[in-house]
Amino acid sequence: MSTIWYECKVKYRKTDENGVQKVTTEPYLVDALSYTEAESRINEEMSAYISEEFKITNIHMANYAEIHPFENCDRWFKSKVSLLAYYEESGKERKTNMYILVQANDVKEAFDNTTKVMATTMGDYTIPAITESPIMDVFPYFSGEEGALEQLEKFNALKASKPEIVTVGETTDSMEFETADADETE
Repeated sequence: MSTIWYECKVKYRKTDENGVQKVTTEPYLVDALSYTEAESRINEEMSAYISEEFKITNIHMANYAEIHPFENCDRWFKSKVSLLAYYEESGKERKTNMYILVQANDVKEAFDNTTKVMATTMGDYTIPAITESPIMDVFPYFSGEEGALEQLEKFNALKASKPEIVTVGETTDSMEFETADADETE
């Protein structure tokens, strides 16, 4: 059975970096079997993060075929992937589109991550579009079965990892070289 993702919009009072409280509506993604379960799950997940009152303003089925978290990434990107199929009887090529949600820090990294995800695909494909998604967080379903806990922990560890900030042109070799020069001048 394939996974069904529901996008849930949650409205709540959020304190910004200046200490000002502001009402905001943010979308979250939950894995559920029905709208009722999606509502129950988002209530449960959000109550762990939001201590005040919140309201679920909208729930609808998301059209993501797959969700892929990556380490050291803080945003979600929606990748449109066109699978190409050639039909010999008619001699025509046909495209089938699917959407993949990947975690990345920018569009280039989202393209690279989408390419990694599609590396095992046997057929031809193109990536015609990648856009930043407004999704704030993703909550996969946990069944409680053996092996499922490991998958959930791996998923949560990947999505929770923070990006490493490296300045352009900085490598560990150049830092060692600069340190060696500093020692020689003393």
